[in-house]
Amino acid sequence: MNCEHFMAVNYTLPTPESLHRIDGVTLGYAKAHVKKPDRKDMLIIALAPGSLVAGVFTQNRFCAAPVLVCREHLKHGADIRALVINTGCANAGTGERGVTDAKTTCDVVAKALGCTLRQVLPFSTGVILEHLPMDQIVSGIPQCVDNLTPDGWFDAAHAIMTTDTVPKAVSQQIDIDGHIVTITGISKGAGMIEPNMATMLGFIATDAVVGDDVLAEMVKTAAAISFNAITIDGDTSTNDSLILIATGKAGNPPINGEGTAEYVKLQLAVNDVAIALAQAIVRDGEGATKFMTVKVQGGKTHAECMKIGKTIANSPLVKTAFFASDPNLGRILAAIGYAGVDDLDPDLIKLYLGDVLVAEYGGRAASYREELGSAVMKKSEILVRVELGRGDETATVWTCDFSYDYVKINADYRS
Repeated sequence: MNCEHFMAVNYTLPTPESLHRIDGVTLGYAKAHVKKPDRKDMLIIALAPGSLVAGVFTQNRFCAAPVLVCREHLKHGADIRALVINTGCANAGTGERGVTDAKTTCDVVAKALGCTLRQVLPFSTGVILEHLPMDQIVSGIPQCVDNLTPDGWFDAAHAIMTTDTVPKAVSQQIDIDGHIVTITGISKGAGMIEPNMATMLGFIATDAVVGDDVLAEMVKTAAAISFNAITIDGDTSTNDSLILIATGKAGNPPINGEGTAEYVKLQLAVNDVAIALAQAIVRDGEGATKFMTVKVQGGKTHAECMKIGKTIANSPLVKTAFFASDPNLGRILAAIGYAGVDDLDPDLIKLYLGDVLVAEYGGRAASYREELGSAVMKKSEILVRVELGRGDETATVWTCDFSYDYVKINADYRS
């Protein structure tokens, strides 16, 4: 499916110059013809010895073979030296052969880089229920190795795209104890996006010096408020993975404990990068014309706020209304009501569209006029705010509309 005529919503494209090197990381791509000719479709991310790696993965029970292998390799505490990624084929629903193919891929990479099979993490994205074309994968690995460069982030962002229309990449630098610490990341995804974790891959690297346990907590925290707070279509992929790498080359004093000022500063920076990458996925949602922020406030728990936010964001009726710029906002109230928070009091709930109060006291607000709602709905970025009036917790979810093109893209996905 050629998606090049679609445009991500209010998205600023990265440039090679905007993406900072990470000392200890090199990246190389290949045009391996995994699915289509003359397309960047494989990537190797090579890491310096001693780099730390932590990850979170799909919660889909039908998880893909590379996810199984990644979990196994990370569990054994290997000194991870490389990540290998292919597009065009998800290697999911492929049984034992899928696992064997993923491990074979790792073995070929390991031999090319002079490390062991367990020091390589495999990732795949693309069509499910198809086996990896191993001849193309194996032939692509030397190309990736030949192309390894510390300035490879921009090409890397292109090499992991599937139905994405734009590359997704971002960098940030902060000062920790007089040392410049850099964070750079790439992501891919445009459909089958509703994480607890989505067909989503994200790779973030930093040169900060951190402890192993610290890195694992950082990636979980970042995922919770970024990639696990987006939805395009409510489908959870078999292959979702978010990886955080720390090479330890920045020279800052080691960050070993949560709660320190240095820990908080680095966590916030990693969060910012993860949120930017996650929002880029939504802005590039298949056929998307609008970017919506759903903010649920005043809940008893964060979980109930997130549940209501996700229910609104996943409703096809809500999403199609936004596409049509139709302020049929009773659909939002209906979604709140069936979200599964059984003891909600409708009389306490307030619904806002942007700054416009739409509903309160169990019905339409006296001040609301349809032309006010219509004016907000015509915008390309829209805030939906729900006040529950039952506590102090809050949650934010990002989503996009459903357009005709979403159907066209997914009806034609394998062509």
